[in-house]
Amino acid sequence: MTNSTGNNPEPTTTHFGFESVPQADKARRVKAVFDSVAPRYDLMNDLMSLGLHRVWKAIAISQAAIRPGQSVLDVASGTGDLALAMAPRVGPTGRLVMTDINPSMLAKGRDRLLDAGYPVTAMVCDAEQLPFEDASFDRVTLAFGLRNMTHKDKALQELFRVLRPGGKCLILEFSKVLPPFEKLYDHYSFKVLPSIGRWVTGDAQSYRYLAESIRMHPGPQELAELMRQAGFGVVRFQQMSAGVVAIHQGVKTI
Repeated sequence: MTNSTGNNPEPTTTHFGFESVPQADKARRVKAVFDSVAPRYDLMNDLMSLGLHRVWKAIAISQAAIRPGQSVLDVASGTGDLALAMAPRVGPTGRLVMTDINPSMLAKGRDRLLDAGYPVTAMVCDAEQLPFEDASFDRVTLAFGLRNMTHKDKALQELFRVLRPGGKCLILEFSKVLPPFEKLYDHYSFKVLPSIGRWVTGDAQSYRYLAESIRMHPGPQELAELMRQAGFGVVRFQQMSAGVVAIHQGVKTI
């Protein structure tokens, strides 16, 4: 059935891992996942990536090329790994803002920065509706959060909107592993990872969702095209660790 203009109607469902759920319910389910894993989230990151997530994040921050005095927004900041590393680069004359849809994760991240002596603004908000004026930031970063968002196109449009002309967006996210490693990666994702999650956090299901959400996330070329459609004029990406993750860069050229 089509609407009166002849266009297809907006879908009413979206994916939560491999499950189809009402769009209005996805954010609640994602929040429940991260509420469950928040207490040992950082430990699990180290275990499940063998510490590689720290290298991936360091490379992303390096590519952001942050200068003292700039205004930086870290979306889906979680427990604040990126924000903590970016704070000294922003310096005392700059501005660093952390946002996340999950209050418990964001509170951990905010406290980490305050304990380290870095002033930071932390705001609970939806990345699809950022509460900032147009052209507010020189840099926007988003690490391991885009795949959890219901409307990725809207989130990317928001990242573009709040950037100043010449500003850069960095997205670090799980990607599509290279074909020779697919079987091994599937075994690790669906057998080993949930077992680690059960052992460390008492929650295997949340890490099963993680594996499923990665499979449902756009590949690197597709994500690059979504960024171009959002308005970014210069888009490039770098795959790392046999395609397990990718860093996408987008520049606001207008």
